Amino acid sequence: MAKKLTKIITAWVPQDSKVIDFGCGDGSLLKELIDSKKILGYGVEINNKKIEECIAKGVPVIKQDIDKGLHEFESSNFDISIMARSIQCLKDPSLALNRMLKLSKRCVVTLPNLGYWKCRINLASGKMPVTPELPSSWHETENIHLCTIKDFESLCKEEDIKIKDKVFLNSKGKQSKVVSISPNLLATEGVYLLEKE
Repeated sequence: MAKKLTKIITAWVPQDSKVIDFGCGDGSLLKELIDSKKILGYGVEINNKKIEECIAKGVPVIKQDIDKGLHEFESSNFDISIMARSIQCLKDPSLALNRMLKLSKRCVVTLPNLGYWKCRINLASGKMPVTPELPSSWHETENIHLCTIKDFESLCKEEDIKIKDKVFLNSKGKQSKVVSISPNLLATEGVYLLEKE
């Protein structure tokens, strides 16, 4: 995960909080939060290799398919839940968002923006929509939904989910004033802090 993205998420996570990271990957983000914010953190991951990497970092992790439900976490009272670069891979993103916000007061969601201008050109020319963080071949990506910034914000509105804060990143993984003018066209990634209204 890019340093800027980790920094943004870390700023939104309260000190000494209880955090669950869905699709935690190799556990790098949780390890950073455990070290810098003294959180009690848990990861949820389905990929065995990534689970082994979490364990090697000393990050508590559970093997679970997010699409099959999050019910076993309902009594855990998390302060914040995280889903970084995974929501577009789920069969039912709206269900996942609502479940996350039942498990925690707030959640952080990041997503690649497939409305980014280069993705649009690739789609128009019949190529795979590629952002800097996505594979170059269609068969290498786990994306089920070709989600844009606009699509995601519309989903939040439909589900009565409040966007408390948002940050848009350019192709270099940095914030810029230019990107904020038209994020659906110019941002490669959106980072959101959400809560249920």
